[in-house]
Amino acid sequence: QVQLVESGGGLVQPGGSLKLSCAASGDSLDRYEVGWSRRIPGKERELIATLTTFHFEHYAQVAKGRATISRDNAKNMVFLQMNNLGPEDSAIYYCHARIVGTSVSSWGQGTQVTVSS
Repeated sequence: QVQLVESGGGLVQPGGSLKLSCAASGDSLDRYEVGWSRRIPGKERELIATLTTFHFEHYAQVAKGRATISRDNAKNMVFLQMNNLGPEDSAIYYCHARIVGTSVSSWGQGTQVTVSS
């Protein structure tokens, strides 16, 4: 089962952008559907985007038009680019991966993103 480690979080100015990275180990990501979710304090975890093994992208409404999910199977990595960030985007962002049709699923520990001036 794949292990995931996120990086790239931190403090971002309102209106700014960030690119989160997720490094996988223990298995090859090319068998996995990958995605990003986030947890805003006091709220339930919400899905941001997913990317299938066939490179089909899905975005939650909150991310449409300002987020891009991508993967580099050769490097076993997943990325999330988000633009035009606001304070409401402050959250812990999680990378996740699953093999569709199986119980195989993994989550990273998360990376904190804070949007503030």
